[in-house]
Amino acid sequence: MTIADTRKNAEQRMQKSIDALKADLGKIRTGRAHTGILDHVMVDYYGTPTPIPQVANVTLLDGRTIGVTPWEKKMAGAIEKAIREANLGLNPSSQGDLVRVPMPALTEERRRELIKVVKHEGENAKVAIRNVRRDAIHALKELLKEKTISEDDERRAQDDVQKLTDKFIAEVDKVIVAKEADVMVV
Repeated sequence: MTIADTRKNAEQRMQKSIDALKADLGKIRTGRAHTGILDHVMVDYYGTPTPIPQVANVTLLDGRTIGVTPWEKKMAGAIEKAIREANLGLNPSSQGDLVRVPMPALTEERRRELIKVVKHEGENAKVAIRNVRRDAIHALKELLKEKTISEDDERRAQDDVQKLTDKFIAEVDKVIVAKEADVMVV
């Protein structure tokens, strides 16, 4: 393994941490409707847990309502039940073969709770990025111990890894601030 390999590996793992953070924050609902909130809800499809978008067409009916149209009419009840049991605070209702999912308005107290959750997720992402930095620096020290790189190269590589870490931590902060602003919009 070389310095370039170590840096590339660290950068890829840090990017995965950012991607995971964005996916986790996508599950936190704001006052507005968006179809992504149902992406992780599993419906029982002939005995197999399947994500809703794979058994139905998910659309926005208006700014506060999601419409779910199952491809098989008999799935409407199962989809409604799955959404209700997903603990998202949603109360779907069936109208023929369409399942309407109105998004309730968030109270100020609930918004504050969601901001705490957002900050917690951000802190978890920062910890993951710092763990990647620790692993990369450990790998560089191993290379130095094996005498495959010089002390100067190892020091420069550590500085490079630290700059990479700082860049990704700043990215986490930007994502968190954007999500907080999104949650606070009434």
